[in-house]
Amino acid sequence: MLSLIPDVIKLPVAIALGAILAFYPARWLGQSEGKQIAATAALTKSVQVLRERNTIDDEVSTSDAAALCADLGLPDDQQAECVRRVLSSDAEPADVGNDPENGSTVRKPDCQPQ
Repeated sequence: MLSLIPDVIKLPVAIALGAILAFYPARWLGQSEGKQIAATAALTKSVQVLRERNTIDDEVSTSDAAALCADLGLPDDQQAECVRRVLSSDAEPADVGNDPENGSTVRKPDCQPQ
């Protein structure tokens, strides 16, 4: 049956079929390698960001209030207010919710919605 088809047609069809069979596996391998490279780069960047963040956290946690306020670049008249606010021991947040008894915003299971 193939002998009825001239070689002029069979040769280009065989080349095209071979190219298709070689192209898609090569493309799949390239994409998977590219994904792996991108994942490695993202992981490296996230580790670098976390290390920088830890360095900054260490600097902030070991600094006193005056040094923190000075690092903000505030004028002298505003630094005193900044130090006062940093040193204030008010642990309760400004928005304490609807329950004045304990400052909780979480409803109890038996409460009806408002």
